[in-house]
Amino acid sequence: MDVKRVKEYIYWLYYQYLLVTCSYVLEPWEQSMFHTVTVTVVAMVLYTAYVFVPIHVRLALEFFSQMLGARPEGA
Repeated sequence: MDVKRVKEYIYWLYYQYLLVTCSYVLEPWEQSMFHTVTVTVVAMVLYTAYVFVPIHVRLALEFFSQMLGARPEGA
């Protein structure tokens, strides 16, 4: 892929984002605030998933291994 096509694709994705969120009808300062809130929420969701999902997966694996009769690692 050349740089021009990648740049056009990124612009196309941004335009799709504007269309889906209907933020293209906002004033520039409103768009700025909307994008800031959206990025903040997405960042918080990703951080929460990064921190808490592995813990819950480990606990679920321990629970189901005990349900299936596997011995604990410390025994």
